[in-house]
Amino acid sequence: MKYISTRGQAPAREFCDILLGGLAPDGGLYLPEAYPQVSRAELDEWRALPYHALALRVLEKFITDIPACDLKTLVDRTYTAQAYRWCRPGRDAADITPLTTLEPGLHLLELSNGPTLAFKDMAMQLLGNLFEYVLDKRGETINILGATSGDTGSAAEYAMRGKHGVKVFMLSPHGLMSDFQRAQMYSLPDANIFNIAIRGMFDDCQDIVKAASNDAAFKAQYKIGAVNSINWARVAAQIVYYFKGYFAATRSNDEQVAFAVPSGNFGNICAGHVARMMGLPIAKLVLATNENDVLDEFFRTGVYRPRATAETHVTSSPSMDISKASNFERFAFDLAGRDAAVVREWWAKVESAQPNGGGFDLRGTPYLTRLPEFRFASGTSSHADRLATIRAAFEKYGVMIDPHTADGLKVALAHREAGVPMVVLETAQPVKFAETLREALGREPSRPRELEGIEALPQRVEVMEADAGAVKAFIAARA
Repeated sequence: MKYISTRGQAPAREFCDILLGGLAPDGGLYLPEAYPQVSRAELDEWRALPYHALALRVLEKFITDIPACDLKTLVDRTYTAQAYRWCRPGRDAADITPLTTLEPGLHLLELSNGPTLAFKDMAMQLLGNLFEYVLDKRGETINILGATSGDTGSAAEYAMRGKHGVKVFMLSPHGLMSDFQRAQMYSLPDANIFNIAIRGMFDDCQDIVKAASNDAAFKAQYKIGAVNSINWARVAAQIVYYFKGYFAATRSNDEQVAFAVPSGNFGNICAGHVARMMGLPIAKLVLATNENDVLDEFFRTGVYRPRATAETHVTSSPSMDISKASNFERFAFDLAGRDAAVVREWWAKVESAQPNGGGFDLRGTPYLTRLPEFRFASGTSSHADRLATIRAAFEKYGVMIDPHTADGLKVALAHREAGVPMVVLETAQPVKFAETLREALGREPSRPRELEGIEALPQRVEVMEADAGAVKAFIAARA
C-alpha cells in the first residue's frame, strides 16, 4: 500500500518511509491512497479474535512492506496482558481493552491499561517496536520531536525509552499539565529522553514541532521524526480498538454502534472515521470537546477557526486544551473528495493568519452539504459539567472516570439513540488528574502500586521560551 499527502505535492511512499518521516515534505499529512475495505466475512471471522490477532488483521491491511511474520512478532510483542495489566478490578487484562457496561446500551471502552495509564499507549507501544525494527533493518538512527498536552509525551517516552537508535525531544506547556503527568515524563532517567517545557500553550509546542518538521534541511540533517498523531502509524494502530469495541458492544455484525470520543487534536476520532470508511458499522461518531470548542464549532456550523494562543482556555481536562487540531486535515481531505488543491486552499487560509489564528468557512458550499454523510455529531463540556459527570458516574455506576472521559460521557448522553449502543472511549485513569477528582468526589483516586510516590522522584526538564530557533539549537547540540 502507498501513502499520499493531503496536500498532493509529495510523492507516494511506503509505510516504513512515512513511519520515520512524520509530516509529508509539502506540509501535508499522509493517508492511504485508498482505504482498505473489510468484508462481512472478515467481520465475522474477526469477532472472536483476541486483541493481538485482531490488531494483526487490521494492520496488515495498511502495512505491506514489513514481512507478515515480522509484523506478527511486533504485534504479539506489543499487545500482551502483562503490558496492559492496569485494568479495573474484575476485568481480564488479556482483553487489553475491556468493555465496562454502565447500563444497557451505554458502555465505557477501557483504553488506559498500558504503562502510562492513558489511551496513547495503545498506539505508542506499537510505534516504539516499529521504530526499532525499521531503524535496525536500515542501520539508521532518528531523533523524535514531539509536542504533548499531557498524555502523548509520557506514552512516547515510555515506548521509546532505551530503544537503540532513537532519541526523544518532547515539548510540553510549562506548568499546564497535572503533577502526575509531569512526574511521569520528567522523572525518566533514560539518556535518550529529553524534556523541554515551553512557556506557552500546547499550540505553541505544536507550532514549534511543525516549524522544525517543515525545515527540510534541518529535518534531513538531524533525522527528525514524529510520534504525534500526525504520524499515520499512530492513527492506524488506534483503528484496531474501534473494531474491538464494536465486537464487545454487539452480538452480531448486523448491529450498529455509536462511539463518543473526547477530542483535542482529532487523532483518536480520526481513527474512528477511518474504521467507518473501511466498513465498520458505525452509526455515529460523537465528538466531545471542552471549553476549547474549535471542532464542535466546525461540526455545528461549517466554520473552522483555530484560536490564537491568547484565546485558548486552560481547563481541568488539559489534554484537550488544543485550538489547532492537526489531524483535522486528514478528515478535511476526505470531506473535500480527496481533492488536494482544495485542502491546500483551505490550509493556506489557516496558516496565512498565524499566529493569530486563521480559518475557513464552508457555509454555502457543497462541502457542508456533504458533511452529514460522515455521521459526526458534537458537543462541549465545561468544568461544572465535568465535575457533575464524574460525580454521577461514581454515584450511579460505581465507576471513577477522569475529566476527559467525563467530557466524552457528558456529550454522549446528549446524543444517544434508542437501539444503538453508545460506547464512550476512556482516555486516561483518574489518578492522572487527582486534583479534579478530589474536587468532584472529595477523595483520592487509586493508583497502581508501582506508581506510588512518583511525584517525589527527581525530575529532568529544560524550560525554554516558545522559540523554534532555540529549540532547534537545543536538539542540534544533543542529536
